Parts: sequence; structure tokens; C-alpha cells
Amino acid sequence: MSRRLALITGASSGIGKALAQEFAANGWDLALVARREDRLRALADQLEDQHRIETLVIAADLNDPAAPKAIIDAVESRERQIDALVNNAGFGLPGTYTRTSWKQQSDFIQLMYISYCELVHRVMPGMEERGYGRILNVASVAGIMPGSRGHTLYSSVKSALIKFSQSLHLEGKASGIHVSALCPGLTYSEFHDVNNTRKLVSQMPKFWWLEADEVAKAGYDALQRNQVVCVPGLWWKFLTGLNQVLPGPASMWLMDRQSANLRNTGENTAKDSAS
Repeated sequence: MSRRLALITGASSGIGKALAQEFAANGWDLALVARREDRLRALADQLEDQHRIETLVIAADLNDPAAPKAIIDAVESRERQIDALVNNAGFGLPGTYTRTSWKQQSDFIQLMYISYCELVHRVMPGMEERGYGRILNVASVAGIMPGSRGHTLYSSVKSALIKFSQSLHLEGKASGIHVSALCPGLTYSEFHDVNNTRKLVSQMPKFWWLEADEVAKAGYDALQRNQVVCVPGLWWKFLTGLNQVLPGPASMWLMDRQSANLRNTGENTAKDSAS
């Protein structure tokens, strides 16, 4: 095939779906990955009709440690190579650390960090050999701001993804590989509904909110420019910039004040549908 192929995880809804639409609009073939095969097939049909591209649908749960290898094997069985990897699949884990089980936290780390790292490790050597590659890790402004009460590992994992992307960015430059960390703030999607935080976050001002398609476009454009960290939206650029200049205790105090508005610290837990 003359067109390049982008593998996108968590493509069934939200930012992942918007990223699939953005790549398709720019002429990429797609390998779409998520748990919900019916949604993936509906999206694949839509994008094929709109953009005359080819799609591969791969139903997989990245909580399963065997999933990354199975996903790559599925692509290679179609005699395709992965030119772009978009690590987007994820879920939120409401509750404070001791109100959740270790199995839940372990699953969170597996999907939100280990699967990302393994997928990169499996596709980047081929990119280096061919002298071309694109890797987009969907992180969050939470990885730039101080940690909050509730969703305890979310900020630390997103921060690790930013650092991981920065290192990959430096390592891939000489091989024509672009690596970016996309760090959105509050974005309209199913994420907050599934995590039982919709009522909380709906209290935040409307100018805090981003549309999934604007996040996707910002991420795609940053990746093409090889911009290592992309924070969409002027408000979130301001907040993350402010965090860089405020003394640490002041940033922590502000996060403590806002935690109750942003995080569900109760005992209910739910997996994000985008995974």
C-alpha cells in the first residue's frame, strides 16, 4: 500500500475517535484498537466511506499483558507496517489509594503505562530501520500539575508518559521519528460519565472545556512539527505555565482546593469506555 498506516488505541470514542478522524482526513490508513468491536466497525465504515482509506479493526483489551503483541501480530498478518503509533487507550480510577484494590491499581498501570511502553518498543525499531515514524502518547495536563486527592496514580502516570516521550523524542531525531506527548485538559467525552465525575466537573467554567476534535487537531499538528509537548487551549497553556513559576507549596495548595471539584474520591470505580 502507498498510504502510511497509523495504529490508534482507544479509538472507539472521545479523543481516540477524534484522532482517528484527523489521521483519516490527512490520508492515513488506520488500525483501530479498542474493546468495543461494534463501535470500531461503525467508525471504520464511516471513515472508509468519507476518506477512501483502508482500515483494520482490532478488538483488544490492553489490560491484558498479552494484548500489545497480539495487536502488532494482527497488523503484520495483514502485511502492513506501522508508520504511526497513537497511544490513547485509558481509564480513570476514582477513589483514594486505600479505597481501591491493588488489582485495580495494577490494571491501571498495565493499561496506562506498560502497554504504551511495550507498543513503542515493538514498533520503534522498524521505524528506525525505515527512517520514518510518528509516535503520539496521549498524556494530560495532570502530568504537569501537582497530584490531586483521588485518582491517585493518574497524575504520576501521565507525568511519566511526558518524560518517556521527551526521551523518545531525543532518541528518535536522527532516525526521522517524531515523538510528542499530547496533554489536554478537560475535554468533552464519555470519560467523565463512566468515571462518575460528570456532575463534579460540570461545575467548572465552560471556557475550561475543550472539544475532542480540537484536541486531536492540535495533537496531529504537533506531531508533524515534532513538538515534544503539546498543551491544547489557551486556558490550559496559561494554567500549566503558571504552575511552572509558582512555588511548589502554592501549587499544592491550589490543587488541594480544587481536588474536590475535579476528582471523585469515593469508592465507586469504573473503567473508561475509551479503553
